Formats: sequence, structure tokens, C-alpha cells
Amino acid sequence: MAKVNRREVLGTLGTLAAAGGWIGLTADETIAQEGSGTAAAASREYKLPPLPYAADALEPHIDAQTMTLHHGKHHASYVKGLNDAITKLEAARQGGATSAGLEAIRDLTDSLAFNGSGHVLHCVFWENMKKGGGGEPKGAIAKQIAGDFGSFANFQAHFATASKKVQGSGWGILAWEPLSRRLIVLGAEKHQNLTMFGCIPLLVLDVWEHAYYLKYQNNRGGYVDAFGNVVNWENVDSRLSMATKLTA
Repeated sequence: MAKVNRREVLGTLGTLAAAGGWIGLTADETIAQEGSGTAAAASREYKLPPLPYAADALEPHIDAQTMTLHHGKHHASYVKGLNDAITKLEAARQGGATSAGLEAIRDLTDSLAFNGSGHVLHCVFWENMKKGGGGEPKGAIAKQIAGDFGSFANFQAHFATASKKVQGSGWGILAWEPLSRRLIVLGAEKHQNLTMFGCIPLLVLDVWEHAYYLKYQNNRGGYVDAFGNVVNWENVDSRLSMATKLTA
């Protein structure tokens, strides 16, 4: 079973609550929590995690050029935007209750939610995939899907349709909803809109055009269908295990 780092999960809860309500189970590289003072502030900067596989590992379903640009350019821009928002919010607070400071807070809060949610979802997305993935899940995630959706086929149809029908740019998301302790599927617009507070993303599919346009052009449906061939169900199962324990 793929491992998900518990310290990393707990360390990001507060920030992600501010960034659109998502509690992400992310890679170890996303943020460090140790230390104090200036060194601690530097260690708490968000970082771009490396891909967990080679850029061409998911061929022919997702091409190497798209993976390289998606990770190194698009995801990196969200990391930079998130760090910039945190830094500028601190500066705005130090400026006191001036009209200029208050006006900056509004735009910077938007930037925090947009870039923070984009960073979290991408961290989950990379680890949700692997070479030779796909097929049907096993273990706890398989049982939970069967219980909450009736069958794996029902889930597939629901998830694929939600992903294909996202208006504009966004994500298809399978999430754990802790209040009812069930799985739900969401179609998020951009990174942070049409989400649900408290939900924990387990499986996410990026349907922004930059995720598929080089290979699939405007055929989002073909890309969504191909995603089924690279899903890392062991990773999704591990995320479910962590999510249920954290919300018990």
C-alpha cells in the first residue's frame, strides 16, 4: 500500500481550510513545519514536490511534454502564487487598518484560495497516478465505493460525467465527507469553487485545458476516459485510510 505522511497531513490542515476548505493529503515536500524564527519562516514556504515518476511514465495516456509543462510551469506558478499571497498578507497586516491595506486583503485572500487550492490538488493529482495503473480498486476503497455508489461501474460513470461536465476549468474530485462518513463526487470550477468545506480529496482529475490539450486538443472526454488507465488505486486506498482515521 502506498504511504501517505501523517505529519504532512496534520501540518497543512489550517492553511488548507483557508484555501477553499480542502484538507489535502500531500507529498512530504510541500511544506516543512519544524524550526523557529526566521529559519522557521523560510522552512514554511510551500515547495513544488518532484513528480513521483518519470515525465514519460504515463505514456501513451498522458504524454511527457504535457507532464513536464503541467508540473514545471503550471503547478510551479501556483506554489509561487501561494507563497506570494502569504508574504503580502503579512505585509498588509503590518500596514495597519489603512484603506490601501484593507483593499489589498480582499485580492490577496482570493489569491490565497486560488493558488492554495491549486497547489493542494496538484500534489494529490501526481500521486493519484502511476505507470501500469487503472483497473478496479481493492480493499477498503473498493468496499466504500460499492457501498456509497452501488457499484464501481456506477462510480466510474458518475466521476467521469462530473469531470467532463465541469464548466470551463476545474477538477473532478472523489472526496471523503467526514460528517456523513461517505464518499462524494464533486465537480470543482477553477480550483476552489463549488467545493464543500471539510471534505478530504482522495482522487482528483485535473480538467484544465493545460492538462490535456497538447495530446487530446478539445477532446476532454477522451482524456477523462484515458485517466482510468493510470489511476493509482493503492494511493487512493491509503488516502481513504488516513482520512477515516483523522476524522474518526
